[in-house]
Amino acid sequence: MGFAKVFMQKHQLATWLATLTVIYHLLAVGQVFTLFGYFLPPQIHSAISLTLASMIAFLFVPIRGRERQESARLNWYDIPFIAAILAANGYVIFFFDSIEDYSLFGFLDTFGVVLALGLAIALLEATRRTTGIILPLLILAMVAMTAFQPYLPGLLFGLGYDLDRIMYSAFIGEGGIFGLPLKVASTIVFVFVVFGAVMQTSGAGRWIIDLALAITGRSRGGPAKASVVASAIFGSISGSPTSNAATTGAFTIPMMKSVGYSPAFAGAVEVVASTGGQILPPVMGAIAFVMAEWIGRSYAEIALAATLPAIIYFLIVFASVHLRARRDNLVAIPAERMQSFVHVFVRGWRHLIPFCALIYFLFGMAYPPGLAGIYATLIAVASSYLSRDRNEWITFQKIGELSHNAVMRWYTIAIITAAVGLMVGSLELSGVGIKISRFLIDISGGDLMVALLLIGVASLIIGMGLDSIPAYVTLATLMAPALVGIGVPILAAHLFIVYWGLASFFTPPVCIAVYVVIGFSGAKVWETGWEAVKLGIASFLVPFAFVLNDGLLLQGGPLHIAQAFITAAIGAVLLATGIQGFALVRLNPLARVLMGISGIFFILPGWIFPAMGAVTCVAGLSLSHFQSAVRASLDER
Repeated sequence: MGFAKVFMQKHQLATWLATLTVIYHLLAVGQVFTLFGYFLPPQIHSAISLTLASMIAFLFVPIRGRERQESARLNWYDIPFIAAILAANGYVIFFFDSIEDYSLFGFLDTFGVVLALGLAIALLEATRRTTGIILPLLILAMVAMTAFQPYLPGLLFGLGYDLDRIMYSAFIGEGGIFGLPLKVASTIVFVFVVFGAVMQTSGAGRWIIDLALAITGRSRGGPAKASVVASAIFGSISGSPTSNAATTGAFTIPMMKSVGYSPAFAGAVEVVASTGGQILPPVMGAIAFVMAEWIGRSYAEIALAATLPAIIYFLIVFASVHLRARRDNLVAIPAERMQSFVHVFVRGWRHLIPFCALIYFLFGMAYPPGLAGIYATLIAVASSYLSRDRNEWITFQKIGELSHNAVMRWYTIAIITAAVGLMVGSLELSGVGIKISRFLIDISGGDLMVALLLIGVASLIIGMGLDSIPAYVTLATLMAPALVGIGVPILAAHLFIVYWGLASFFTPPVCIAVYVVIGFSGAKVWETGWEAVKLGIASFLVPFAFVLNDGLLLQGGPLHIAQAFITAAIGAVLLATGIQGFALVRLNPLARVLMGISGIFFILPGWIFPAMGAVTCVAGLSLSHFQSAVRASLDER
């Protein structure tokens, strides 16, 4: 029995707290406070944001770290953690001059060390509850390396730092708790999570699915193709592959199963498409905004560079579901069960208004992403009243509900990015991150392909269990410097780790997005994960393609870019034929291998590799058709 228990229905305390959180953040990111002559320093805003997120975590996530409780519950053992957060963040908020004094002195006194240490412990506990034990252990390991460097062997050896210096870096340093990761999570990411919640509440999610189904439903495997399109689009603004898979998967997976796709394959399609939404411009699940701040490039440059690789990714997935439907002779949805495209489009055309407005504000007006997101959100609210269905109107009564949905998706990101700041600050202090990069370069012998493979596998492993943005921040700290160190351009290096890190969402054994969809599909984890790895092979291969061929990142002249895209697109389709084992006829195992190799050759740069791919493709098709002809002849006899 808890020492102090507060029970309130979810739509009371949780909704009021969520609504307060949304109002505050929109006012802060929209710079409304400056209109009244008050400048809100980024550290104070981050401290307020972190306080709100932490309160939600300790009130609604039990100590065992299971799913959120339906009601708020404050136990006696939660009180010290909440007190530590309130004390440390309150000091930043109300005594910011003292924080600036600390930054001038370059060290913390005993009081400052106690505040910082209490905040760090509370953050690690909140992270453990929301994500599991792996990330807190990784953070603690990096902090411990910084403290015990004099006793560590080899590349981990160093001067070492005392607790007060480590806590100074965590509490005051630019790369610490209140550093870039939390800053982006409490501004840009928050706004786009709210934008996604508004679009979902106004019916955009279901409309996108219906529209995609109206376009593709009459073809073989139409529901799977609709899932690819819908999950990619909505996954781009949802900010999380797992939450998107849970949202759209409830509709798309039963549809895919109804036309004959296996449960494992249906779940895999949803997972891979939802994951791919994180690399699909223009929003890219907010990863692009974090990357822009991290590497000092404009958001527009990153979004444009990511366009062709994203197209190749989804082309492989789309071709795979089509070929699987042809191979298994699946039928299309009967026409009488289909809605016409015109009917669906007219019913929800208004949902395009916020999307177009967002693109206009981001690219046409070059507004800061947070401000562009706020304007697009307001337009989404206004455009909801164009619907004939009053249930899709964003009324005052629904603001609390959508605020609750948005904040419950966001608070985990805020807590994790703050906790990751502990690791980033320690690595900047100790230089261990740079040493790890040098180590990877050394064991690769300076060979680019070996280094890419090592860093890719390491990114896959480190990314397991993390959400997309925390995974990116961690990999940008540990892995990206190694790629830059061997001469990979910084933009290509960061996109490389994003692709491999995202693959952890569908790659067993962790594959957290797979665990979400098996509840809808009824399939097993490993069979769904294996299907997802085959479908999502682009996440492993496309990064090699754009690192080796910068034309895929829109670098170079028009002819160079066109050649890179066309050959890669051909390679994507050929790779899909090898994976699914069908190209006009069923392919035997050897032909499948040859077609897969052909696809990889086409994705590689230059003209020699595609030429080799063409020869291999002809060999694979000839072998398969010869075997089919022989089998047909024997059957006739």
